[in-house]
Amino acid sequence: MDQSGHSSFPALAGQPAQEALGWITRLVAALELTPLVAVCSIDRAGIVRFCNRACAQLCGMTPQEAVGRRLDELLSRGERGAEHAALLEAVWRTGHNGPAGDWIVRTPDGRERWVYSTTVPIFHGELGQVFCMDVDITSRKHAERTLQLAAQVFENSRDAILLTDGRRRIVSVNRACAGITGYDDAEMLGQPLSLHRTGVEDEAFLREVWTQLEAVDHWQGETWSRRKGGDAFPAWLSLTAIRDGHGQVSNYMAILSDISERKRSEEHTRHLAEHDYLTDLPNRVLLLDRLSLALSTARRKGSMLALLFLDLDRFKPVNDTLGHQVGDALLREVAARLLHCVRKVDTVSRQGGDEFVIILADIGGIDHAAHVAEAVRQAIGQPYRIGEHALRISASIGVSIFPSDGDDIDTLVKNADVAMYHAKEGGRDGFRFFSASMNERIALRADFEEGLRRALDEQQFELAFEPELDVQSGALVGAEALVRWRHPQLGLLLPERFLDVAEEAGLMVPIGNWVLREACRHARAWHDEGHEVVVAVNLSLGQFLQGDLPQQVQAALREAGLAARFLELELTEAIIMQGGQAVVDKLRGLRALGVRLSLDDFGTGWSRLGQLKDYPIDKLKIAQAFLLDGFDATVIRTIIALARSMDMTVIAEGVETAEQLEFLRGHGCDQYQGYYAVAAARDSGQGGVLH
Repeated sequence: MDQSGHSSFPALAGQPAQEALGWITRLVAALELTPLVAVCSIDRAGIVRFCNRACAQLCGMTPQEAVGRRLDELLSRGERGAEHAALLEAVWRTGHNGPAGDWIVRTPDGRERWVYSTTVPIFHGELGQVFCMDVDITSRKHAERTLQLAAQVFENSRDAILLTDGRRRIVSVNRACAGITGYDDAEMLGQPLSLHRTGVEDEAFLREVWTQLEAVDHWQGETWSRRKGGDAFPAWLSLTAIRDGHGQVSNYMAILSDISERKRSEEHTRHLAEHDYLTDLPNRVLLLDRLSLALSTARRKGSMLALLFLDLDRFKPVNDTLGHQVGDALLREVAARLLHCVRKVDTVSRQGGDEFVIILADIGGIDHAAHVAEAVRQAIGQPYRIGEHALRISASIGVSIFPSDGDDIDTLVKNADVAMYHAKEGGRDGFRFFSASMNERIALRADFEEGLRRALDEQQFELAFEPELDVQSGALVGAEALVRWRHPQLGLLLPERFLDVAEEAGLMVPIGNWVLREACRHARAWHDEGHEVVVAVNLSLGQFLQGDLPQQVQAALREAGLAARFLELELTEAIIMQGGQAVVDKLRGLRALGVRLSLDDFGTGWSRLGQLKDYPIDKLKIAQAFLLDGFDATVIRTIIALARSMDMTVIAEGVETAEQLEFLRGHGCDQYQGYYAVAAARDSGQGGVLH
């Protein structure tokens, strides 16, 4: 090109026309065969006059099809079409080459391509045509975009990315690397990758990693990394070997993710799965795992271990009467006390409800187990302050020893459970070691429980009635219904033989409902015979807590045709010991039916005298213990005076002598019952009324 900017082709240098024509012919032939540059010439109207093969291929047609069509039809510039037209107009006007640049063009068959385009004016005497030359750079553009995206991913990744050379020296790091590790670029570039090892992994592990990396060009897994301040953190590491065209490793890429939060989440999830939600003690899942490990260790070392199965005594009344919130707080306090009774190598677990299991690992002998069991018993027996409530509970503990009481988990747990039931039968608040005789006794207990269920189905229960007499006149005023079980093999059983078993088996409610209906039926029969006697029925805690108790009472009265004033419901102090609006509402609901309410064994429980006036109680029953053990005259006089002040009837139970009756008569007691009352009713002919 000369200084004027015109094309310097030979035809423009004043050469003879024949020579110029030959030169152009050779040029056209060369352009025709050029495979990399799409060349076409256009006239001033934009019509294609020449199109080489590369141009035709780019346009998706033959050269013959392209010639004679407009250039902007073959390679449309879309929204930039006007810009390209203006560029061509400038070339025609000035005779100068158009500026080269990158364009997106659309071909007639709908394809979009990137081209590097330039325009050259061709003079033959005068400007007669313009050559448009396009190089297809689509692949290069895609490669550039890929590289650009890779660079953006590299820099914007939330994971740390490090590139090393073939000798494992760091040559590039992204921004996240500094955020995760605390090291900036200057502190990392040029340093060997091994400089950032934590020292947690052993050499064998590292050799295995690099061996796999060299074999398959990739390794990934959990490892540890270290921050600049020295803190180690769990990480997920991915290592990739990058090979050149000759198959040699040219670089390594490491992607490092901080998984501290994920590990904490996993640990939290695992903790929830293995621990009791209420006390945070190990649950049954974790207990069995630890017991398995403890047994393996004991077998290997030839040592002993103990398993303590613990059940809180009479926890259910506390939980049912005071509410689950108080019960839960009590269980948490029990758990804390248990932890203080054992070593760190031992395990305290809550199995659910009020049951706990303790593993004593590697004990020196059964004396060690006995010492811990006694410490646990005493710790649990100390007073509790739960909010405004002062509580006391106890525990029954069963102990099994490895290897004498079992060589596997199931046997040890079962035998400790058996020993615990033996402790309960022995009076609660104590511990027992397992023995074969205990196992037999528990088996008999299970049979006894099954017998109770059959007794309900087969109507094996019956009622006996203890008369209640007026102290002054000796007249029969009432009768207390007492349940008996006529056992097919054991004969007639008194309540103390089976009610505890019935309570633990959950049978007190159906048995109590049967007693209620049967007692009302008997009372109606007496009335039909002309004897208007009040029948008293004991309510268990389970019965009282029934949501439909008033409906049950009403149904029993309706079925028997008995007036409500002839039914008296006896409550235990355990039912009302802590008060609460729910108890008051239930009592008022019963009173609204017209039945009478009495408080049994008054003075032996935890009743609050200040709250007693708030309950719709008709009668106080002086506990038999005050008449038998030393005859506590002071307490008896106090109870009678209290009943009088609250306009309640007072009755004494367990009266056995004439002297006791005289004392009660002299101090204003209203009614009495017991062996002496039975004899008096029989002698007066009133006893037959109750049969």
